[in-house]
Amino acid sequence: MNPICIIDDEASITSTVASILKDEGYQAIAFEDAESFWERLDVLEPSLVLLDVWLPGMDGMQLLKRLRDRLPQLPVIMMSGHAGIDAAVAAIKNGAYDFLEKPLHLEVLLDKVASALKHRPAGRGVDLPSDTRLEIVSADLSMPAGVVDVVDSSEPQRTLRRNVVLNGIGLLSGRNTGVILSPLGINEGVLFQTLDGQTIRGQITSLENFSPTGSSKTFSANSTTLESGRRRVRTVEHLMAVLSMYGITNVLIKADEEIPNIDGSARDFCALIEEAGIVEQSVATRVAVIRRKIGVGTESPQEKHLFAEPFDGFEISMRVDYPPPIGEQVFSFDPARASFAKEIAPARSFNTFENIEM
Repeated sequence: MNPICIIDDEASITSTVASILKDEGYQAIAFEDAESFWERLDVLEPSLVLLDVWLPGMDGMQLLKRLRDRLPQLPVIMMSGHAGIDAAVAAIKNGAYDFLEKPLHLEVLLDKVASALKHRPAGRGVDLPSDTRLEIVSADLSMPAGVVDVVDSSEPQRTLRRNVVLNGIGLLSGRNTGVILSPLGINEGVLFQTLDGQTIRGQITSLENFSPTGSSKTFSANSTTLESGRRRVRTVEHLMAVLSMYGITNVLIKADEEIPNIDGSARDFCALIEEAGIVEQSVATRVAVIRRKIGVGTESPQEKHLFAEPFDGFEISMRVDYPPPIGEQVFSFDPARASFAKEIAPARSFNTFENIEM
């Protein structure tokens, strides 16, 4: 394998990282500035570059842009000790594969290096095999056997064609935030990743306070939150709906605790997926098939409830009953007959009376 090049003006960092990588079997070469690395670029033909943002002379972002022009397929992982989501978003926009916050954590560093080398062509529509498999929730839930089956479908797994970013305001935190979406290989699933490298799976077992046992569960009423250990990502519901409707089964979502909620709708996330492009992968996706009716709550016009029942396809019907001017409304949506981007995505999950036709 060609060498991994580490570019950082702190000698203690370059020597430590180089030593760690060599212990893992990689060839590693350290540089204290961008110019000395650039002079040897053609000779070295690196397989990966670890690049500090703040460098004397030519800084890391300038070098990143030059590398993108010269070697667009070379993966670059940016590093910084004075950064947040804004710096990470800027790096990804300029073509970086990933971003590392200092102080560097050994496991996070090695995971990101392995991922960059493994998925080097993934952003260009090339499928790579993966030994990672989707976690299947065991039948040890409070649900009788035979109610739901997970089966292979005729639809292929899908990922994004390239990295895309979106900036906005966190609805709950009120601060600037952003999200970075990147391609993943087959069977890797929907993965959220915080800036410190913590991974949270985008599945029901990651819901806050989720437990496969016990009949009483408490969840946030105003947003959907996924968590793992002490890390969490909030307000994921619009993005998850868009991924489902576009059939995206494998994607890495990097976020700083909260997904931006631009106007309370899913419209911007639809535009983001269309900007990224979609790649069909070589393995079929698996889907849940409802065999018998299941539900939560009392099925009555006066009570809140939710239920799912067998159906040849996928359709959602929703009824609301509020005081005037909203009143009682019923709406049904079948993605096989209507456009999610046009019919559902523009709907806002919060509103004001100024937005309602009186």
